Amino acid sequence: MNPLVQLAAPTASNLDAHNPPEKELIDDCVHCGFCLPACPTYLLWGEEMDSPRGRIYMMKKAMQGQIPLDTTFQTHMDNCLGCMACMTACPSGVQYGKLIEDTRAQMERNIPRSTGDSLFRKLLFATFPYSGRLRLLALPMLVYQRSGLQSLVRKSGLLKLLPARLAAMEALLPRVPTRLFSKLPPAVDADKPGRRVGMLSGCVQQVFFQHVNTATARVLAAEGCDVIIPEDQACCGALMLHSGLDQEAAAKARKLIAAFESAGVETIVINAAGCGSTMKEYGYLLRGDPLWAARAEAFSAKCKDISEILAELPSRTPMHPLPMRIAYHDACHLRHAQGVFEQPRALLGRIPELEVATVAESDICCGSAGVYNLLHPEPANALGDRKVKNLLAIEAHAVVSANPGCLLQLMNGLRRQGMHAMPTFHMVELMDASMRGLTPEQLLREQDRQR
Repeated sequence: MNPLVQLAAPTASNLDAHNPPEKELIDDCVHCGFCLPACPTYLLWGEEMDSPRGRIYMMKKAMQGQIPLDTTFQTHMDNCLGCMACMTACPSGVQYGKLIEDTRAQMERNIPRSTGDSLFRKLLFATFPYSGRLRLLALPMLVYQRSGLQSLVRKSGLLKLLPARLAAMEALLPRVPTRLFSKLPPAVDADKPGRRVGMLSGCVQQVFFQHVNTATARVLAAEGCDVIIPEDQACCGALMLHSGLDQEAAAKARKLIAAFESAGVETIVINAAGCGSTMKEYGYLLRGDPLWAARAEAFSAKCKDISEILAELPSRTPMHPLPMRIAYHDACHLRHAQGVFEQPRALLGRIPELEVATVAESDICCGSAGVYNLLHPEPANALGDRKVKNLLAIEAHAVVSANPGCLLQLMNGLRRQGMHAMPTFHMVELMDASMRGLTPEQLLREQDRQR
């Protein structure tokens, strides 16, 4: 039977009353099918209910009381990466991101999970959003990596005996920096002050990608920004929001808003695409909170990706040659969720002798998608392998992106292809290297020391 065939007459909604997906947003979808070739899960499986229009159809039928909130419904919604490529492809402007996030919150409240699935998710959300806990957990990881035990374990084949999710956690483990407990100062002053900006330090970013935060602050200061890094800032709530934990995400949002309000900055700069897309939607997340809705809207209006603000600022710092051929990978939550596409390319284009190669299927997700690659390792690896195949086809010297999750996913995919030496960089690292006059060899050595 065609899955889009009309079912029985409507009855009472099977969704609860707390922020169900909005009927007006659901009705924007005309089921034209433009989203199908953009959807990673539809590309993998060709299953209608694992496409955006299929999922929207299920949302509508659940709202009309025609299908239950059961494990089948849960599976199809869980399969979605939340990459938002469908929004870029959609000619009707369907706001799929809002629909899937509100639907996942309904699922978490109304559809029980298995004990194993529930415990694994609780483990993820009890660690990843907390930088202090991450640092403590990273200590044994540091010993595991630097002692040579990790290399031995990987070569032995022991990881094949682990459950798929635990094996995925090990495979995606970033290189733990030796200066694990170092932090950025609360402020980094420009030589010639111009603009006062705040900077998100992040959770995973400030623990495992400290060098990216350092480069971000240095580039902003070089371009005339006084950079304020509030010490009391915490997680932005992105991982929770994307996984249906909307109340937990809202609590994180309130704390982050308050931290940056007290900092008195005119712009808030983010160098992690997933965090940025969530922070720009705080107004919608807190829309029903009379005490915070207006504050959230004002906060979100200040949020910009690092590439957006650098593209706006007049260039003050001379750019030195960086003779490299790179493959630029679009982070989905930057390109699709935030609509930021031209700015990173324009910035990289300022660097003399840097060649930015075009990657085939650049609009298709790499499989990272927050914690998707931990929860669904098989489809995530299939997408990662597809992405890496396209990256390797252009014979670049390095891979560049704008999101820590993407970089970890790409590094893991490159290792599976035997490309252990292929370096990966955040876009801002190349800007920083060019401003400081580093050669590609110096950049690689510096990154190796920092990691």
